[in-house]
Amino acid sequence: MDDHAHLIEQQVGREVILDGNFLHVRRDTVRLPTGELATREYVVHPGAVMVVPLADDGQLVVARQWRHPLGRVLLEFPAGKIDAGEGALATARRELREETGYTAREWARACVIHNAAAYATEAIEIWFARGLQAGAQQLDVGEHIDVGLMAADELDALAARGELTDAKTLIGLLWLQRWRAGDWPLQWQA
Repeated sequence: MDDHAHLIEQQVGREVILDGNFLHVRRDTVRLPTGELATREYVVHPGAVMVVPLADDGQLVVARQWRHPLGRVLLEFPAGKIDAGEGALATARRELREETGYTAREWARACVIHNAAAYATEAIEIWFARGLQAGAQQLDVGEHIDVGLMAADELDALAARGELTDAKTLIGLLWLQRWRAGDWPLQWQA
């Protein structure tokens, strides 16, 4: 195993910058491996899941929604934050149902990603769902999401043109392509 001791920073202080309803911002003082002090500002996030929903005909369920910090609508796979005391699979099931109306017969966990490790603690679990059954969306108050079906080739073309920019969706698409090619495994469960 590699020795990473020369990279480790030791926290020596913490300041709370913001304790919001959803996100929290911290400023830590750290001692660098050289002994010097530095500050690290970051967002504390409860964690999230994203679901790659596979329709029986091979298409993918996608969502379009307004993303206020970017000031634009993004195309994404359904996703959402993990609530306190909720497991990742329960969150995946809830978010798929709430955002798209679909439920799934089978689930498979692909991986965990850290999409902004330099400034956020957020970890996103990527799940796959198949055996979909359509239903009515159960959106949260203030949530507005358009749901549609797209072929993986269409999503890939959007990515190639720089029009699919959501990192978690890009990773989900990559995992889907590698799974379909037989390169990356998925262990399905009911």
